[in-house]
Amino acid sequence: QVQLVESGGGLVQPGGSLRLSCAASGSIFSINTMAWYRQAPGKQRELVARITSGGSTNYADSLKGRFTISRDNAKNTVYLQMNSLKPEDTAVYYCNAVIRLRVSVPTFGDYWGQGTQVTVSS
Repeated sequence: QVQLVESGGGLVQPGGSLRLSCAASGSIFSINTMAWYRQAPGKQRELVARITSGGSTNYADSLKGRFTISRDNAKNTVYLQMNSLKPEDTAVYYCNAVIRLRVSVPTFGDYWGQGTQVTVSS
């Protein structure tokens, strides 16, 4: 079994910053891509940023320059630094990871965290 646990969400004023964390635990052999998605009320879930095991990143075009994704492979953790937050960034943020399980036969799974609420409001 694998778990992804997010933390760091909350209420922040426009222009403020937050740092989200997502730690993976369980029967993990290795972690490939890790990513952050978000879903605002009434909208579809959308990709925020993605990072490979080697550190290559890509971002939603609208978020480049404000959000930064990073990861600590030793801690099986991915981060999302969010700066200059806007009310339209309000959403539930989800962590996602493609993980190779620690089992005898190479087995990969796509895992999601439970989500963390980010609210940007004055």
